[in-house]
Amino acid sequence: MQQPFLSLIIPAYNEEARLPDTLQKAGAFLCEQPYTAEILVVDNNSTDQTAEIILDFSSQYKFIKGLFERNPGKGAAVRCGMQQARGEYLFMCDADLSMPIEEINQFLPPRLEGFQVAIASREAPGSIRYDEPLSRHLGGRLMNWLIQLFILPGLNDTQCGFKCFTRESARDLFGKQTLDGWSFDIELLYMARQRGYKIVEVAIPWIFHQESKVHAVRDALQILLDIRTIRKNHIQGMYDQEN
Repeated sequence: MQQPFLSLIIPAYNEEARLPDTLQKAGAFLCEQPYTAEILVVDNNSTDQTAEIILDFSSQYKFIKGLFERNPGKGAAVRCGMQQARGEYLFMCDADLSMPIEEINQFLPPRLEGFQVAIASREAPGSIRYDEPLSRHLGGRLMNWLIQLFILPGLNDTQCGFKCFTRESARDLFGKQTLDGWSFDIELLYMARQRGYKIVEVAIPWIFHQESKVHAVRDALQILLDIRTIRKNHIQGMYDQEN
């Protein structure tokens, strides 16, 4: 079977309301591209009709495949998809598609070259935020301030849910990932920086959706706990590369 150029990994937990529109747009977009692609949708123990929606779209598009991850958490779902993806470039994508699907090409050759990890940024010059309440924006900046202060200085938006990895970096990083919750992005980027991988922030237009599952205060507290875990893991050698 031919290796696809792009693997699009979409974690999904109870996404029956948003997933159909996302898969329709993603499927139609990829059908128009000059490169080959696959979409892996990871059902993370959904209790609604998410699994049925994935099955329906996989019958419409041969390049859409459903996966199931029993362990709860976005990090666990993304890791499941990344470890089964076959593409040269592996792109994680939020189920709400708050970044227009057409922006994916900004993360891929020939438009972007020479990177190991490319992360979408709502703070980089040229980025645009649509319809985001001020309280949500300030909460997000508080989380990023904590992240930059304690573990990843210089990265202005580690938590945007759209990131691209080369196949080699994905195999390395997701093979060492330990966090299953929201902070898995921080863990991956911490490992990438420790390895000297080139991390690029790509400015995007981003659309706020009221149904967002992010809770600024709760998630900020969890991030602090997870940062401590990441530092402990590093000291214990859990992120060391294999010889």
